Amino acid sequence: MHAARAMVVPAPEQGETPPACLRLVEACDLVRAFEGRPALAGVSLEVAAGEVHALLGPNGAGKTTLLRILGGLLRPDAGSAEVHGGVGLVPSGDRSFYLRISAFENLLFFARLHGLGRREARTRSLSALEAVGLADVARIRAGELSHGMQKRLSVARALLTDPRVLLVDEATHDLDPRAARTVRELVAGLAAGGAAVLWATQRIDEIRGFAGEVTLLREGTVRFAGSVAELSARVRVRRHVVRLERSSGRAPLPLLALRHQLAGIAAIEPAGEDGLYVLDLAHAASLGDAFAALRAADVDVRSCREARSELEEAFVQLTEPRA
Repeated sequence: MHAARAMVVPAPEQGETPPACLRLVEACDLVRAFEGRPALAGVSLEVAAGEVHALLGPNGAGKTTLLRILGGLLRPDAGSAEVHGGVGLVPSGDRSFYLRISAFENLLFFARLHGLGRREARTRSLSALEAVGLADVARIRAGELSHGMQKRLSVARALLTDPRVLLVDEATHDLDPRAARTVRELVAGLAAGGAAVLWATQRIDEIRGFAGEVTLLREGTVRFAGSVAELSARVRVRRHVVRLERSSGRAPLPLLALRHQLAGIAAIEPAGEDGLYVLDLAHAASLGDAFAALRAADVDVRSCREARSELEEAFVQLTEPRA
């Protein structure tokens, strides 16, 4: 196990786009415990320049602890972490603003803390507010902003210094779909310009078409590391929502009869609407097996859709408690 170490090292000169193969974030065997309870137990990952790397996991998986170590806010107990260049951190649920001054004044304050001159601090603050869609509330006190607006203000603050590395913790959790898409597009643009992005989220399907690589944590350990496509291909969706009707026009089969017909193939439960059911396939069964058993009982499948996407299914299976 490596000795505990976390550090920020210089990145390429400002304005110089780093090569895509350059690793801007490197974590190796990170370990961190709180009051004897492990939060990270040997976590390793790399994020390259120009990459959006998704960090998945349920509550308590260690995502926030990992981001805080990489952001220099927390020291690991063991292992090593290196971040090459300046860091922008978007914390989760952290209302770390001065609530009695405006959104613009908050950004101006933090920009000055970063050493920016007065004119540049003002320009960058206004630009960041515009980028996250808060220009029209720039003069409103931070304490009067909604939680979603405060989250966007956190994103704006992280952008003030044009960071090489962006660490994002649940940035879209409280945002409506339009605002969430705005934030993702903004972050994708930064990655396209050469930034390395580590994006922690529980919105599983938002990483499709947005992130390239993914690390999935559970109880402080890595349960999966690879591409989003590889995560999608890892499992076969086993839960479906089906609409059933009797082909003869007779009354529908009672639930007990449906369960008997599907015994050993699938579990079936009503989905809250007449004729709509949730079908859970047994491990060795296929959807075709279930349909054949229903047809044998004079039951037609009028519609069928996946109850969970393959990404959601992979997340559920990989984060299930170990036996």
